[in-house]
Amino acid sequence: MVGTRKGAFVLTSDAKRRRWGVSGPHFAGWEVYHLKGSPADPNRIYASQTSGWFGQIIQRSDDGGKTWHQPGTPAGEPTTTPEGMPKGESNKFAYDVSTETGRPLTTHQWYDGTQRPWEFKRVWHLEPSPDDPETIYAGAEDAALFRTTDGGQTWHELSGLRGHGTGPQWQPGAGGMCLHTIILDPQNPGRMYVAISAAGAFRTDDGGQAWRPINRGLHSLYIPDPTAEVGHCVHHVAVHPSRPEVLFMQKHWDVMRSDDAGDSWYEVSGNLPSDFGFVIDVHAHEPETVYVVPIESDAEHYPPEGKLRVYRSRTGGNEWEALTSGLPQSDCYVNVLRDAMAVDTLDPCGVYFGTTGGQVYASPDAGDDWSPIVRDLPAVLSVEVQTLS
Repeated sequence: MVGTRKGAFVLTSDAKRRRWGVSGPHFAGWEVYHLKGSPADPNRIYASQTSGWFGQIIQRSDDGGKTWHQPGTPAGEPTTTPEGMPKGESNKFAYDVSTETGRPLTTHQWYDGTQRPWEFKRVWHLEPSPDDPETIYAGAEDAALFRTTDGGQTWHELSGLRGHGTGPQWQPGAGGMCLHTIILDPQNPGRMYVAISAAGAFRTDDGGQAWRPINRGLHSLYIPDPTAEVGHCVHHVAVHPSRPEVLFMQKHWDVMRSDDAGDSWYEVSGNLPSDFGFVIDVHAHEPETVYVVPIESDAEHYPPEGKLRVYRSRTGGNEWEALTSGLPQSDCYVNVLRDAMAVDTLDPCGVYFGTTGGQVYASPDAGDDWSPIVRDLPAVLSVEVQTLS
């Protein structure tokens, strides 16, 4: 499931993963920041469809991406007006200004010290519940966490996150103040992790009512206090389902690891050619095997030396090997964005990533060999994969 700057695409293959069919573009011309399938229903896919002119729509497919409709709008009916404006309930995301303190949280402090209002701009990430196809979490910009329990018809903010105390200090990264990572602990239903650019990582242990920052050990030279409680630009966080207390993070500089559910972090960048990047993921069957795609720097968003290389560590970090077979090793200046890598659950594990140049690469052998399964798409914003029985 591929989200791009100009629509969504659904790619399908058999278990050999050699030939791929391409469906799309769905929602042509719209930015699709994220698509994700429901683990509880193999036919259910949710998509975040965004337009700078017409706003935000959540789309849902109940047949594996063949047809789509806006939750709350009867299937087959248009989800926009003739003028292109979104309609229906799934576009209604309202920030809850009530907080734990009882004081409205309506502004946050900008870099220059001025106060700016909270705005709703788009949904960056959708995370369906592993057990209930009707329950989905959504991470938004400006950073807030929403939940639906009726399949996307209505959305309500989990306001404890913004209201826990540090919310007014959050500031945007270069891509906006986005909540881009949502991790549901499969072993602890009350535990959830989120990551925000540029605020940091946060954890709840009671289902989303109380939250706290989990950034101890992060060090960011680009903020006034390099070890502050919040203010760190986290790009992505990944876990293995069998060890949800072990977290891997790609930060704005530094690849980090936590062995205690985020209470503390330490660097595992090791021998990477650059510790700047956006994506990070974990092998489906090997909890100590981690993948990253290094980028030259925060100013030069392309691979070091113009060589597109995925790096794999089989030791949970520090020792990294370059995976290059089938990837361009000269004159390659694409980027790989934060939600644009995924792994499947087949054996051997498949690894996938998409680029801003419109290529989607796949490795059916855990990263040893790569090939483009589709080229010339619009710039890829997200890649997700689902294994169907």
